[in-house]
Amino acid sequence: MNDAVVPAGLPARVGVLGGGRMGAGIAHAFLVKGADVVVVERDEASAQAGRERVEASAAKSIERDPQGGSLDGMVSRLSVSVDYAAFGDRELVVEAVPEDWALKVAALRRVEDHIAPGTVLASNTSSLSVSGLAEELARPQDFIGLHFFNPVPASTLVEVVIGKQTRPELVEQARTWVQGLGKTAVVVNDAPGFASSRLGVAIALEAMRMVEEGVASAEDIDNAMVLGYKHPTGPLRTTDIVGLDVRLGIATYLQETLGERFAPPQILRDKVARGELGRKTGKGFFDWS
Repeated sequence: MNDAVVPAGLPARVGVLGGGRMGAGIAHAFLVKGADVVVVERDEASAQAGRERVEASAAKSIERDPQGGSLDGMVSRLSVSVDYAAFGDRELVVEAVPEDWALKVAALRRVEDHIAPGTVLASNTSSLSVSGLAEELARPQDFIGLHFFNPVPASTLVEVVIGKQTRPELVEQARTWVQGLGKTAVVVNDAPGFASSRLGVAIALEAMRMVEEGVASAEDIDNAMVLGYKHPTGPLRTTDIVGLDVRLGIATYLQETLGERFAPPQILRDKVARGELGRKTGKGFFDWS
């Protein structure tokens, strides 16, 4: 039973490719607003894990806000699958697979093969070229970037990234969707790292260099940004939350496209090589155990 009325302009049937932390958060954001959501994963085990992430996220949100709907209602509108054909009746499909160019291109092409004409396909990429990804698709005019932020349920920002071939009316449609989710849209033209990742990574890389040079501890560097600049979380703790491997991938891409000012510090490379990826492994710049 649907316990929520989908806000005007928000798609009622949404697909999410990938049930990891970001995909599960995106699915949750649409479920809260009454949408019917299907999450597609690569195998049954991953699909079930994705379902559990979404349900756990939904349960936490209801615990925080009992008036935010019923868990049973949200769960009844969630389905998981390993079959891309499940996207056939969706109005919007959001791709949320890891930040790897070849992986994203293959995934997006496969989704496009299974969606109806006119269905909007969006990527949650945090740094890769939306225009470049669109060039790999048959209907680039129906493709746009929707960069959600972690944790998706609590974040109030979505970066709407316009590709060179994105039809103008889709930009306004995306703004309406973001508003319907109770979030704020920041619209940017496609460029390496967009606005948020480019600025966030620049600050984080400099913070890492300061740790590397012994300027201050990770905790004191973060406190300087939290207390002095009112950042909700310092750049190094944020890196731990995002994942050092993810930050390394973005920095490497920005170095290739924008130059050596985005060269990853050796301390970041070393930590990733040791498997110190942040919160998800229990250790990064901080101890999460």
